[in-house]
Amino acid sequence: MKTKPYQPDHSALGYSVGVTLDRFIKMKQDDFPFASGELSQILRDIALASKIVNREINRAGLSNIGGAFGSTNVQGEEQQKLDVVANIRFSRALTKGGEVCAIVSEEDDEVIDLQNSSGKYVVAMDPLDGSSNIDVNISIGTIFSIYRRVTPVGSPIQPEDIMQPGNKQVAAGYVLYGSSTMLVYTTGKGVNGFTYEQSLGEFFLSHPNICAPKDGKIYSINEGLNSQISEGIKNYITSCKERDFSARYIGSLVADFHRNLLKGGIYIYPSTAKAPEGKLRLLYEANSLAFIAEQAGASASDGKNRILDIQPTSLHQRTPLYIGSTVMVEEAEGHLKEATV
Repeated sequence: MKTKPYQPDHSALGYSVGVTLDRFIKMKQDDFPFASGELSQILRDIALASKIVNREINRAGLSNIGGAFGSTNVQGEEQQKLDVVANIRFSRALTKGGEVCAIVSEEDDEVIDLQNSSGKYVVAMDPLDGSSNIDVNISIGTIFSIYRRVTPVGSPIQPEDIMQPGNKQVAAGYVLYGSSTMLVYTTGKGVNGFTYEQSLGEFFLSHPNICAPKDGKIYSINEGLNSQISEGIKNYITSCKERDFSARYIGSLVADFHRNLLKGGIYIYPSTAKAPEGKLRLLYEANSLAFIAEQAGASASDGKNRILDIQPTSLHQRTPLYIGSTVMVEEAEGHLKEATV
């Protein structure tokens, strides 16, 4: 009888944990011949800050940093404690990284001039979107846009460095703090998602080359606004209901957008009687998500125009937003157009 030595199978024990965010960024650096590592460093700085914010969110109920801070931001909205914490963390990380010359934040009235004239980039951000939901343990997020400054490096920051349309973004992304924490971003070469592995302290590639469905059956809108919205949007929502579409609205922009990006759907925050210009901010909410949407094969509109083509005229400019699966966005636009004829 022939025998052979026992050789245990270790393949199940040596499974690959995947590609880290840092390694992925290094692999993709050749996509940017005009850059010499600065953009990669900014993405790393944002990832670091998001890990710190993730920690603060997870311990919010134990460390008394939930709830209202006691003041309002430039939008007239009550600031939450975690709004302030997140703004500090991201601003500090971007300042210390040394690649950014200015920051635009939802939580600050004016542009934050970092007095770093050698910085080549401007970052616009909503440090913690949907933060009022933290007290009831609902998913929230961070949204960011990265622009390359247009004035010469070494000179003081100018308004034209800030007031750039979304089609000038060099990168954009969001962080979703939910059942798992994800960082999703694009640099104009597709969209990739990374999930945070807390025990290792690393983001790992989990959703490569995200492609949004062209059509969907989910609509996301605050129907409590029904008495304030136009007939065109009412007609579109009625059409969705007649086809037994699913209504899904969390109230956290990042969470609603992320779900529809993966599953197919449309997110709508239209102009209303009380907010005729819309509610969402162009520079650091709509532009970022529109860039991601288009890179994933979806669409983003203000109801008439492509979001990325809108020229901003003020720092905290608002806009209506129709974003998601292309077929659904085009149909919503069609209902709006019909109602105005």
